Amino acid sequence: MNRLHRLPLAITIILAVAFTAATAAAQAREFRSSDTHSIDYPTVQAVAHIDRLIRDLTGGRLGIQTMGHDDQDSENYTIAELRNGTLDMARINLAALNNSVPSTVVLSLPFLFKSKPQMRRVLDGPIGDEILADLERQGLIGLCFYDTGARSYYSSNKPIRNVRDMKNLKVRVQAADKSAEMIRAMGAEPVPLPFDRIREALEAGVIDAAADNWTSYVTSRHHEVAKYYSHTEHNMAPSVLVFSKRVWDTLPKGDQKIIRAAAKESVPFMRKLWDDHASNERATLTAPGSQIVDDVDRKSFSDFLLPLYPKLVSTPRLQAMVKRIQADERPSEY
Repeated sequence: MNRLHRLPLAITIILAVAFTAATAAAQAREFRSSDTHSIDYPTVQAVAHIDRLIRDLTGGRLGIQTMGHDDQDSENYTIAELRNGTLDMARINLAALNNSVPSTVVLSLPFLFKSKPQMRRVLDGPIGDEILADLERQGLIGLCFYDTGARSYYSSNKPIRNVRDMKNLKVRVQAADKSAEMIRAMGAEPVPLPFDRIREALEAGVIDAAADNWTSYVTSRHHEVAKYYSHTEHNMAPSVLVFSKRVWDTLPKGDQKIIRAAAKESVPFMRKLWDDHASNERATLTAPGSQIVDDVDRKSFSDFLLPLYPKLVSTPRLQAMVKRIQADERPSEY
């Protein structure tokens, strides 16, 4: 347990108690985890951190295989694997859950968060816990949220500086993503595609634009076929780390506590990696022909998209959740 002394005291106590309760009769398990990103990506590294923690805390009895990184399966397929228990754990985008878990739409609303610190406060608080709990009804155990940065539009044919520039563009969306309604409202055409097909679709002209954070734009090499990265920063929806409920229910309570606590401990680890990684990517992107578009009229987007909230979240519970988030007005910077 050479890392146990490095954990916060409360987590150390939880893990120590769980370890004591679990070791007597529990079996050794190697869990398989999936992610669409490569092994050096912050979310994949955060899961590797969980693996190190639980191996130390259980004397190697529990572990996580990192073979799932850079998984090219669609996230809908991954979710199906989690539900039937053929996959143990995965990091997935909230957009893939929008149809089945309505509360995930709240975190995906455009211009909901005023800053990264505000977003992190919400995810770490009661609202984040509520949304994680909602996942259980869909056969998923929500462990924690991971940052995915501010999403912006990037395009192959022209820079996007104003909401009017979206008109008639073919824009990639994820299947089940509620952003398709926003794309249509802006006069563009949503085109559902899995992540691994974006680059070829941009190159072939099947789509004109997509949206993602700066880090993914660079590491996926989308900048090679879509040279205009327009800083709309219209969305800060996180991704979520989930566990198969079917597998989870076979685990002793002590092991469940270990996994939950290690996942929570991975969040600040991931955020530090994310902040460093995103900063470095912005500084090192020097691909010839790439154009960073900073003179974006974000107000034109927010003025257009904010009135769509009642359509996107129509139940009293979700509307109240939005108001609770908006009530957090402490000033802070991205």
